[in-house]
Amino acid sequence: EGEMPLNMAPLGEEVEIRRLSADEKVKRHLENLGLAVGQKVTVLSVQGGAVILKVKDGRMALDRDMSAGIFVA
Repeated sequence: EGEMPLNMAPLGEEVEIRRLSADEKVKRHLENLGLAVGQKVTVLSVQGGAVILKVKDGRMALDRDMSAGIFVA
């Protein structure tokens, strides 16, 4: 199964983070938010590249730049 950027993931389907393609500072920020490789997330909505995610019990919004560096499958 191929990887895709988070903002291309099907809505409402749980996907797993496979790869973070970002510089170390952004990677650390994402991991601090709970978005580490292996974490399962569900994309709730995508609007103009911004992504609303369900992660564990919470919701989170990521801008286009952040979501473009998160690859899921």
